[in-house]
Amino acid sequence: MKLMTLNTHSLVEEHYSEKLESFVQAVSEEQPDIIALQEVNQTITEMPVKIAQGYIPCAEGITIRQDNHIYHATEMLKSRGICYFWTWLPLKKGYDKYDEGIALMSRSPILETKIVQTSAINDYNNWKTRKILGIRTEATPEEWFFSVHYGWWDDPDETFQGQWQRTKDALTDHSRMWLMGDFNSPAEVRGEGYDMIRQDGWHDCYLLAEEKDCGITVGHIIDGWKDKITDTNGMRIDQIWCSEKRKIISSEIIFNGTNRSIVSDHYGVIVNYERSKG
Repeated sequence: MKLMTLNTHSLVEEHYSEKLESFVQAVSEEQPDIIALQEVNQTITEMPVKIAQGYIPCAEGITIRQDNHIYHATEMLKSRGICYFWTWLPLKKGYDKYDEGIALMSRSPILETKIVQTSAINDYNNWKTRKILGIRTEATPEEWFFSVHYGWWDDPDETFQGQWQRTKDALTDHSRMWLMGDFNSPAEVRGEGYDMIRQDGWHDCYLLAEEKDCGITVGHIIDGWKDKITDTNGMRIDQIWCSEKRKIISSEIIFNGTNRSIVSDHYGVIVNYERSKG
């Protein structure tokens, strides 16, 4: 099984069309089984799409608009003969003009979706609103895959601790899970979010991987970190975690300018793992 996660920074990026093409080309060649995406945007004023093939609603009342990032990506993949099932959850207004959301793509049909409110704030006009989105698929019905995007450890309004506790409380009924996305918790920093997840028994796929690279997913100062750090040699804040210890064959960074061209202000992560027989 192959998993991918990427904070897309979609529609906001310069030369967005070219970067979307690069993303689609990579997916068409890699063909991950599950892809988790964050900052998946559409323009609030765009016209709605009449038919979105492969789309599985995760809630009522969601409108897919014509410049929706994941809609375009899946349509471009379909034109190449590669079909993905997908779901998208708008979370909040971004940059005063976008519906900003999280999404999942699956090569296998989606059986079920799950939404978890992780922030105390639940206001579409407040950019600190956070939720995670999960799916179960026909290929691996015993496993849940979640796309996540958490806040910062030291945020006075929305602490990582609170968001992580709500996540744990909501997932107690599930045993085999994967959390994939932007954790905003650098693996290099001790005593904060990354260590909290490990102490709660989750397994960082990067550490489990038999083959791995440097793991860095942000190579420069980006939005959300400008007032927190003045210099960086890179952070590993985009991660894939599993609830049970698994055989992770490899973990590699993609879209970092070395392994594929850069398509976002984050790099992506690809993990290959051996599917459990149990």
